[in-house]
Amino acid sequence: MNLEKILAISGKPGLYVLKVQTRTGFVAESLADGKKITVNLKSNVSLLSEISIYTYEGEKPLAEIMQKIADKESKGPALSHKEDNAKLTAYFKEILPDYDEERVYPSDIKKVLNWYNMLQAKGLVTDEVQAAAVTEEVAAVAEETPEAEVKAPAKKAKAKKE
Repeated sequence: MNLEKILAISGKPGLYVLKVQTRTGFVAESLADGKKITVNLKSNVSLLSEISIYTYEGEKPLAEIMQKIADKESKGPALSHKEDNAKLTAYFKEILPDYDEERVYPSDIKKVLNWYNMLQAKGLVTDEVQAAAVTEEVAAVAEETPEAEVKAPAKKAKAKKE
């Protein structure tokens, strides 16, 4: 699942896709209704690819957690974020058994499930394992291919003064 251009904008509901960067900020398109908005640099914006969830061993990237939800649900919709807190925490415990219960609040779990369901509804839940395999394959081919010899450009002959 590629979360590189997916944004959460503080004060705005839903998720947005980064479209164009401008001098004063950027243009984002809402996943919910497709409307484009301009966002200035003063706004509090989070890239989903930069968000992590606390675990007892460290932090887990959001993309990994969303991939686990996708695997559990066979890329279908997850539990609704509107369920009660006990049900949400039990569900999240199945997905990420070692999450830090003191630092990950039910509101965080609601956000993650809501974001996953938004991405899933738009068909953006894809198989990250295949993408990782392709990346590894490309890297392996690049390692096998010998680098071309780089020759320094020939110096230009100075024009003779007569």
